[in-house]
Amino acid sequence: MSKEQRARVDALLRQPRPEGPRSVEALRAGFEALMTQMIVPDALRLTRTTLGGRPALHVEPDNGRRAGTILYFHGGGWVYGSPETALSLTGNLVARTGFEAYSVDYRLAPEHPFPAAIEDTVGAYCALLDSGEDPSAVAFAGESAGGGLAVTTCLAARDAGLPLPAAVVAFSPGLDATRTGESMDTKEGVDPIFTREAVERTGAMYLAGADPHQPLLSPAVLADLTGFPPMLLQVGTNELLLDDSTRLAARARAAGVDVILDVTADVPHVFQSFAGVLDEADEALDRAAVFLGQRVGGRVLGGRAARASSPAENRSAES
Repeated sequence: MSKEQRARVDALLRQPRPEGPRSVEALRAGFEALMTQMIVPDALRLTRTTLGGRPALHVEPDNGRRAGTILYFHGGGWVYGSPETALSLTGNLVARTGFEAYSVDYRLAPEHPFPAAIEDTVGAYCALLDSGEDPSAVAFAGESAGGGLAVTTCLAARDAGLPLPAAVVAFSPGLDATRTGESMDTKEGVDPIFTREAVERTGAMYLAGADPHQPLLSPAVLADLTGFPPMLLQVGTNELLLDDSTRLAARARAAGVDVILDVTADVPHVFQSFAGVLDEADEALDRAAVFLGQRVGGRVLGGRAARASSPAENRSAES
């Protein structure tokens, strides 16, 4: 672990931003500009496709893959982000596990508030099942808002009587629209990305007047997790959303769910995006890959799975 690396990442995330509320268009453009700086693994095949009626990015290792599918949900506060902005994470999971992934371009608020995103992610899962995919070979994963969707999609699928996936991986998930976690206050200023005001503003766009006191919006405080598959929750100590993960883990344990709460010191929200820059990011992704490999069985299809990393501009893409 490198103190210097963590300091550089923190400084990058604290760079001055325009004062005052920004438009949705500005939020989206700023997030895209930040995420294009992240390193994406080499030796991936990227194909634009559709899944459940929504655009999706199909990500595969180009040296052959293992039998297993990651259904990935990107972050961005339910307001911004895309499969492309999450590609450093999706690509690293694919490279490290040898599985394929589908990253879903679900509808965003404020144009499409709650529950549009969950409808789209459940629809994508149904499409995988309808195609003949065995749920025991599927894992849900996502970061930030997408980490929250990995959990709430599982809730919605269970309540709809669908078979559940083999595992859930959530990086710095957003799991409490009531914003009642102590870390919302104790980490103010420590978090280099978020303030309570900013989180509540984008959250209000997603809620669009809906009561946050319901399981699909605040699973960390309200969800019954009975019957859930094994979960891995990864979070940093420098996060406003830290207690979203700690409280969901407690609820999972109380419900008899196999859960790993993986907390890394002195790192920011979705620190795993900094793979290749921050040692803790690569180590966390390695742990996530081990977790997935243990729970999503698979054989190698057509060769050895790719594992190398290189800058995003060196990746290959198909359209």
